[in-house]
Amino acid sequence: MIPKIQDIEALNDYILKVAFTDGKEVLYDVKDDIKTLPGYDSLKTINGLWQQVKVDKSKTCVFWNDFIDLASDSIYEYGTPINKEY
Repeated sequence: MIPKIQDIEALNDYILKVAFTDGKEVLYDVKDDIKTLPGYDSLKTINGLWQQVKVDKSKTCVFWNDFIDLASDSIYEYGTPINKEY
């Protein structure tokens, strides 16, 4: 099953904080993607674009524009889990 995103926040230093509907929360570092994936450098070069991250209607992808997106399963698998303390 593809993990669904509940909430997303663009933090400093190109880190995404992502909460999934199953309760898992991760930090996903986008810096490697910016270095290696075509077009992702726009997240650094276009002023304000980084903060404009959105979740698509299916809740299985985050995107910034028509050219830059990340699938939820990649974020879920490769993100660093956030330890929650209650």
